[in-house]
Amino acid sequence: MKYLLVFSLMVSASGRCSLAADSQPVSADARLKFEGKVAFVEGPSWHPTGNVYFSDIPNERIMRRDRNGEIHVFRTSSGFTNGTCFDLQGRMICCEGGGAPSKRRVTRLELDGTITVLADSFEGKKINSPNDCTVDAKGRVYFTDPRYRSRVGLEQVDAAGREVEGVYRIDEAGKVSRILSHEVQRPNGIAISPDQKFLYVADNRNDKPTDNRKLWRFNLKTDGTVDAISQKLLFDWGSDRGPDGMAVDSKGRLYVTAGFNNPEPPAQTANKFKAGVYVITFEGTLVQFIPVPTDMITNCAFGDDDLKTLYITAGHKLWSIRTGTAGHVEWLKK
Repeated sequence: MKYLLVFSLMVSASGRCSLAADSQPVSADARLKFEGKVAFVEGPSWHPTGNVYFSDIPNERIMRRDRNGEIHVFRTSSGFTNGTCFDLQGRMICCEGGGAPSKRRVTRLELDGTITVLADSFEGKKINSPNDCTVDAKGRVYFTDPRYRSRVGLEQVDAAGREVEGVYRIDEAGKVSRILSHEVQRPNGIAISPDQKFLYVADNRNDKPTDNRKLWRFNLKTDGTVDAISQKLLFDWGSDRGPDGMAVDSKGRLYVTAGFNNPEPPAQTANKFKAGVYVITFEGTLVQFIPVPTDMITNCAFGDDDLKTLYITAGHKLWSIRTGTAGHVEWLKK
């Protein structure tokens, strides 16, 4: 399938959010470009072959958009994959998050096409529903493990019987450590700063208006653990739709997908923060807002040969926009 339409929208630095008087990474002349359409998209990632990969969750597929704009089915029966990323060897990591227990796992697609299960349980109990992933400079994989919708089959609980929606690190296949538990309510997107000093976690629970819709920063230690007491709130979306996925540029700024163009009561009612990409510094300053006309904006990733194109998944569409700063992609770091 080849994309047939190109929609454009001028990048806005206005809106209801006050923005910092800082250099904005996306030019006011940059236009949002429609790249393709499937059922419901998530988890974009880019490969130097010129392919952009993204998840088509309802159809249990991973799609591939090639350099010519053609969209292909890359993988079927993908376990309702949500987030994807590449490890230091260029192998795709997939957060297979839905359906039967056998599909709740983190996998690695080997270069020969075979699949290796990296994590499907912790301390003998099935993980919840892996959502998003990132890789550090040592090749360790980090993933979030929330549970949206039904709680049936949720096995991760602490000694007091409280449900745990945690953040985990994979050192090698089957060697899994939990690095965050109750510090966040429902972890979603995840990223690591270019200097490896910080772990960022999108905390997005939307059961009721008082739930967390927040972006957190934690100090990341060299051994892959985090300092829980270092937890710092960077941004709060209040009772609007909170942060989903994110990407990081080479200057350490976060590009966080969040917001709704229309309220969704009763859980998300304020409608102050519109759907788009929120560009936030590592200190928590909002420097730019990139509006996206489609609700349910889900994730973003940097790509193209200069890593200056931001690919954005929202609803059933894949979008892109050019930026003035290259993205940080650990496995492509020179």
